[in-house]
Amino acid sequence: MAAEKGTLTDAARELYISQPSLTKCIKELEKEIGIQIFERTNKGIMLSKKGEEFLAYARQVIEQADILEEKYTHKTAMKQEFCVSTQHYSFAVNAFVDLIKAYGSKKYDFSLRETQTYEIIEDVASMRSEIGILYMNSFNETVLRKILKSHDLKFTKLFVAQPHIFISAQNPLACKESVTMKELEDYPYLSFEQGEHNAFYYSEEIFSMVERRKNIRVRDRATLFNLLIGLNGYTVCSGVIDEALNGKNIISIPLEEEGEMCVGIVTHNKSHLSRLGQAYIEALKRYV
Repeated sequence: MAAEKGTLTDAARELYISQPSLTKCIKELEKEIGIQIFERTNKGIMLSKKGEEFLAYARQVIEQADILEEKYTHKTAMKQEFCVSTQHYSFAVNAFVDLIKAYGSKKYDFSLRETQTYEIIEDVASMRSEIGILYMNSFNETVLRKILKSHDLKFTKLFVAQPHIFISAQNPLACKESVTMKELEDYPYLSFEQGEHNAFYYSEEIFSMVERRKNIRVRDRATLFNLLIGLNGYTVCSGVIDEALNGKNIISIPLEEEGEMCVGIVTHNKSHLSRLGQAYIEALKRYV
């Protein structure tokens, strides 16, 4: 509760105890386990690095206790929590929907973060997210694996895709069975910007190092799709798209270029997948 609220005063009010009592409990816990869970700032409190790791383990223990209590005492389950951070993939959204339909109880707090590549790594490293989803290829693999290793993370392959483009169904190239880079030269190229970490290695799009005359960077998938339609632009992708989720206005066409995208999941070596994490991965496999 203290981690969620950001201040001990707000957390104490939510727990119906006094702020000094909560402060005493936290200090006793920190003394018992031998780490500093929270760092105090002029704006309140924030989890320390060790505190983030401790909280992730604690949540796993609480989840297992809730499962036992629900099964053997028939009490209502506590609020379920789950968070996944991902590059901008529609299949990740589909799987998230299935997860909530299957496991969403009367109380749950689920988060789907479509975000930048570096933030995905940071989210899983800090255990803010249980699972991350990103891709590797021959260009970025060495760098990304080094970064993942330094954060004690592992990458597990989900599927391998050949390069495709997403374009509007009204694009002049929409009638073609495949396209070349040469044919794309006159069309605006859309990609997801990576903020401070805008190096080619963090790009969500394969062949990010290719120079293009017309470049547009965006932050979210809806904007990118709107620009694909409005400007007859294109983006390079895995080719996996769901018509039910994205409509019939966006189509996928193979790109005649050598290369592969290995899309996979990122998890922390020090944590074990919760039942929600396992269920989410199974849902991902059904869609890809």
